[in-house]
Amino acid sequence: MEEIDIAAIKKKSLSGIVALTSRTFFLQIVAFGATFLLTIFLSPAIFGIYYVVSAIISFLGYFSDIGLAAALIQKKEELSAEDLTTTFTIQQAMVAVVVVVAYIFSGTIAKFYRLDVAGLWLLRALIFSFFLSSLKTIPSVLLERNLEFYKLVIPQIFETVGFYAVALLLAWQGWGIASFTWAVIVRAVLGLVVIYIISPWKISIGFRRHVARRLLTFGIPFQLNSFLALLKDDLFTVFLGKILPFTQVGYIGWAKKWAEVPLRLIMDSVIRVTFPAFSRLQHDREVLGRAIEKTLFGLALSIFPITVGLLFFVEPMVHIIPKYLKWEPALLSFYLFAAASAVSSLSTPLTNALNAVGKIKTTLWLMVMWTSTTWIVTVPLILAIGFNGVALGLLLISSTLILVVFLAKKVAVFSFWKSIAVPFLGVIAQMIFYGALRNMFHTVVWDVTVAGAGVILYSGILILLERRRMAELAGQFSALRIWRR
Repeated sequence: MEEIDIAAIKKKSLSGIVALTSRTFFLQIVAFGATFLLTIFLSPAIFGIYYVVSAIISFLGYFSDIGLAAALIQKKEELSAEDLTTTFTIQQAMVAVVVVVAYIFSGTIAKFYRLDVAGLWLLRALIFSFFLSSLKTIPSVLLERNLEFYKLVIPQIFETVGFYAVALLLAWQGWGIASFTWAVIVRAVLGLVVIYIISPWKISIGFRRHVARRLLTFGIPFQLNSFLALLKDDLFTVFLGKILPFTQVGYIGWAKKWAEVPLRLIMDSVIRVTFPAFSRLQHDREVLGRAIEKTLFGLALSIFPITVGLLFFVEPMVHIIPKYLKWEPALLSFYLFAAASAVSSLSTPLTNALNAVGKIKTTLWLMVMWTSTTWIVTVPLILAIGFNGVALGLLLISSTLILVVFLAKKVAVFSFWKSIAVPFLGVIAQMIFYGALRNMFHTVVWDVTVAGAGVILYSGILILLERRRMAELAGQFSALRIWRR
C-alpha cells in the first residue's frame, strides 16, 4: 500500500507541476506583458508607491495567520471537520482585528509616507482585498492537501487577468495610482468567488482547544518563519520607502520583478507542489532524497538558461523600446538580483524539505540568520553605493546556500552537485557563447538569432551529458499523459 501511495504521490506531483507551470507560464506572460505596458504608462514614482503600500499590507498580513494553514497541509493524519473549523475561526478572528486597526490608522500611515488621497485609497483597497483573500484559506488548503493543483490555478487565472485588464485600461486612460486601486479590488472579488465554486466549503465557526494546541505546535514556528521573511523583505521595502526617493524604490522594484521572471515562471509552481508532496513522503528518507534531486535538477535545467538569457538581453531591450530608457539606472540592480535569484532557487526546495519533515526550528534558525544579515549588510551598502546596495546585499546573502545543503543532507539522502552539474556547465557555455556574439551586430534580428542559437547549444549539451536522465524525464511525462487518460 505504501508503494502505491508513493506512486500516486509522484504522479500527482508531476501532474501538479505540469498544470501549475503551464498555466502559470500563461499567467506570467500576461503579467509581465501587462507590467511592461504599465511601466510605459506610469512613472517610476507611482510604481514605488504601489511597491511600498503592497509591502505594508503584506507585513500586516502576518498578524492574521499563525501558520495553521501550513500545519493542515503538513499534518500526517487525515484532516477532520474540527481541524478546518478551528483553523478558520482563529484566522478570521485575527483578520478582523488587523483589518479594523489597519483601517483606523490608514490615514496616519498615509501621512507618514506623504501619500496623497489616491495613495490613501490604494492602501484602503489593499486592506479590503486582504480581508477577502483570507476567506480563501480553507478551500485552498483542501486543494493543496490533495495535490489538486490543476484546480488551484483557475482562480489565479481570473485574478491575474482581471487585475491587469483593469490596471491597464485605467492607466491608459490616465488614472495614475488609482489604476492599481480598482485593480486590486477586482482581483480579490474574482478570486474569492471562483475558489468557492471550484472547492466548495461550508463556512462554519467553532473552536476546539486540543485541535488548536496540536496545530499550533507546527504553526507558530512556521509563522515566525514567515514573520522573519516579512522583516527581511516587505518591512525592509517599507523602510526603503522612507530613506530613498520613491523613484529609486521604483528602480529596485522594476529590477527585482524582471530579475525574478524565472522564479515566477518555474520555481513558484515547483515549490507550491513540493511542500505537500514532500510532506507525504516524510516517512521515507531515500525516496524523499530522490524527490529532492529531481526537483533540483528540474529547477537548474530551466531557471539557469532563462536567467542567462535575461542577463544578456535586458540592456538591448531597454535601449530599443521607446520610453524605456527611464529604467536604465536600474540595470546594475537587475544583474545582481538575477544572479541572486538563480542561487536562491536552489535553496528554497531544500528549506521546503526541512519544513515537510517537521524541522521547522531549523528553518526558523536559518530565517533568523538571513533576516539579521539583510539588515546588517544591506543598510551599510545602501549608504555606501546607493539603491544598488539592496541587490548586492541579496546576492551576498544567497551565498549561504552551502549551509542549507548541509542541513538538508541530515534529513534526506541526495547529491546536490550531481543534480545541478550538467545544467551549470551548459549555462557556462551559453554565457560564453552570448558574450562572444551578442555585440557583433546591434539589430533585433541578430539578438533573436543569437538567443535562439544559445538555447540550442545549451539543450545539446544537456542531451549529450544527461541522456539517461532526460530520457527518464521524457518517459515520466509520457506516462503522465497515459495516466491522465
